[in-house]
Amino acid sequence: MAITSKWREHIEAWQSSGLSQAEYCAKQQINVHTFAARLSDFRKLPKSDSAVLIPVQVAPTETVDAAILFTHAQGHRLELPTSVSARWVAELLQCLA
Repeated sequence: MAITSKWREHIEAWQSSGLSQAEYCAKQQINVHTFAARLSDFRKLPKSDSAVLIPVQVAPTETVDAAILFTHAQGHRLELPTSVSARWVAELLQCLA
């Protein structure tokens, strides 16, 4: 079954509520079995269906040649030449999400 925006909102609200499923359903007057079924459907969705924000910080590079540099908080670095297309970088970021 497709997850409607209403069920997606309920699932996200439950996840941030700190309540058990039963407690959330009781407060929202939702059938707990229906909620569990929609949650199961939601969890089966491909991960790429969920929007993910990746923090990006623009900083000058240490090299002389212009480049695109991605630096992770744990120190990992990915340096790409400026000749790489923006579309390829977007596809790469989607794969990493």
